[in-house]
Amino acid sequence: QVQLVESGGGLVQPGGSLRLSCAASGSIFSINVRGWYRQAPGKARELVAKIFSGGGTTYADSAKGRFTISRDYAKNTVYLQMNMLKSEDTAVYYCYVLAGRNDYWGQGTQVTVSS
Repeated sequence: QVQLVESGGGLVQPGGSLRLSCAASGSIFSINVRGWYRQAPGKARELVAKIFSGGGTTYADSAKGRFTISRDYAKNTVYLQMNMLKSEDTAVYYCYVLAGRNDYWGQGTQVTVSS
């Protein structure tokens, strides 16, 4: 079992920045992939970014050039730095890990981009 606790969401103006954090606990040794997804009202959950155990990353086209995913093994934490935020980035952001064959999700944190 892996437990995930997210933080860092909030209200920000267009063009602003936020950093999301996701701390993992439990069977963290089995984590292969860490990532962030988001779900806007009335839309399906979608990938934002992933980081693999070897360090490789994948980004949604909408996130490329604006968002950066990173990890701190010492803190068992994955981060999503979001810059140049747009209104269309408004969504609930979910932390995700793949540990062995199991998916684990955080509780979600709201990001609202509005003036």
